[in-house]
Amino acid sequence: MADSRPTTVLVTGAGGRTGSIVYKKLKERSDEYVARGLVTTQDSKEKIGGAEDVFVGDIREAESITPAFQGIDALIILTSAVPKMKPGFDPSKGGRPEFYYEDGAYPEQVDWIGQKNQIDAAKAVGVKQIVLVGSMGGTNPNHPLNSLGNGNILIWKRKAEQYLADSGIPYTIIRAGGLQDKEGGVRELLVAKDDVLLQTDTKSITRSDVAEVCIQALAFEEAKFKAFDLASKPEGTGTPTKDFKALFAQVTSRF
Repeated sequence: MADSRPTTVLVTGAGGRTGSIVYKKLKERSDEYVARGLVTTQDSKEKIGGAEDVFVGDIREAESITPAFQGIDALIILTSAVPKMKPGFDPSKGGRPEFYYEDGAYPEQVDWIGQKNQIDAAKAVGVKQIVLVGSMGGTNPNHPLNSLGNGNILIWKRKAEQYLADSGIPYTIIRAGGLQDKEGGVRELLVAKDDVLLQTDTKSITRSDVAEVCIQALAFEEAKFKAFDLASKPEGTGTPTKDFKALFAQVTSRF
């Protein structure tokens, strides 16, 4: 290895439930990586330890995130708009809860403009790779997630993914299945494309496993210029995935 210095990796959305795991895992591998985080509020920064390497900025405002990007080698994007449930829903009365996005925090602003700003900032500093975590379901414009709060979230996510794929930067696009807060590293991971996993019983994955795949994607050429759906078999079936090079080698789709 000619370049033996640790890779500086910025995790955006580092205060989120998956982003905070990625940030923590990178910190644990300090011989290989220098971790850096970007969060939206001082509260989020304190929540993940308040270290000097965590920057506060607004991805919707390009200038506010520039300092976090200086000197990085790779970027892992884990930012996402989050629909909120309208108050007053009573599950005992049946029906479905209604959702909304806060003003300025719609998918168009967060998942499209916010991610575009990040890709542009990363390109400006010459990053070597961008890992972007999206969601399964993007091939179906009528997917129920799109109707939440009239946000069309999967459509905007897909637009950002296309922008990344067209950017010329080596990329890995991970379209995760339903996210679970369970232990990672104990399941067989599955990769596929075009939402075929949504037609099966294996369409969920732990946040910890998604986080691990994000970091492993930085280590293998086989992960570059690839886009794939990611889920796992239930715990106790199959063999827990340890060979990530082989996992990425199964993927043939660029988008």
